[in-house]
Amino acid sequence: MPSLLLIADTHLPKRAKDLPAEVWAAVDAADVVVHAGDWVDVPLLDALEARSARLVACYGNNDGQALRARLPEVGRAEVDGLRLAVVHETGGPDGRERRCAAAYDDVDVLVFGHSHIPWDTTADTGLRLLNPGSPTDRRRQPHCTYMTTTVTGGRLGEVVLHRLPVRRP
Repeated sequence: MPSLLLIADTHLPKRAKDLPAEVWAAVDAADVVVHAGDWVDVPLLDALEARSARLVACYGNNDGQALRARLPEVGRAEVDGLRLAVVHETGGPDGRERRCAAAYDDVDVLVFGHSHIPWDTTADTGLRLLNPGSPTDRRRQPHCTYMTTTVTGGRLGEVVLHRLPVRRP
């Protein structure tokens, strides 16, 4: 039963100096780490590649040429029979399920970022859409967040949204 860690919009080192210790512990525990873009700087990619058992990732709109040279616009993987894709942007929330179901009709789960707003819905086609929020930049959200889940025989397990403590300046 592979375990997955879903993160996005880390914006290092602009929004934080490093990932929270809780997220690094989740990286170390996960069988697959999925990052939905907006890394901002290459050292986090290097660190996640070194510490992750398996990394599935894409670049985001704030990622420069060095990251785009190493990451695809859409990352894809199969995990224990589950077809997964990760992309940074999916457009606005209105009609997201319909748009994504049409654009990603060959996957079971689409992980995305950009908004920093956690999202967990299922399209009429069965496509599951997940946005883990951001572990470092909560914007207008009450907490920084990330998600974990498992995969068994091609099926996604319970998705857990983890809320990180609010950092005080």
